[in-house]
Amino acid sequence: MYYIKSEHSFDSAHFLAHYQGKCSNIHGHRWRVLVEVGSQTLHTEGQLEGMVVDFSQLKKDVKDQVDFFDHALIIEKNTMKATTVSALTEEGFRLIEVDFRPTAEQFAKHFYDGMTSRGYQVRAVTVYETPNNSASYEGEDHA
Repeated sequence: MYYIKSEHSFDSAHFLAHYQGKCSNIHGHRWRVLVEVGSQTLHTEGQLEGMVVDFSQLKKDVKDQVDFFDHALIIEKNTMKATTVSALTEEGFRLIEVDFRPTAEQFAKHFYDGMTSRGYQVRAVTVYETPNNSASYEGEDHA
């Protein structure tokens, strides 16, 4: 099996609702997202001969996925009062509501699903919340 990896990062804030500890407060991270895709074979002809996929395209697609969250406050839906969300929005803050608790584990699954839906054979996605702490998600085929 051949594997290639592409990495991109974004800066954002989040908090963990109903968490007992510091992470219940709004705080920021420089998130690093590492996407690993693979193939049993390499392309045998054309521009992609000898490649799993074009690194340029993979890099662009990873960047597109993660840049969406750059410089935003990421909140799990229904964990802030509607008046708070409205006030922050009126002040011009960029809020992104997600259907999951914004943890590194959940982001790994989110980006895995996003890259898979773009047609990649994703082996794993690893999301670093800090330089020394990360979470990975592998699809059912790799678990």
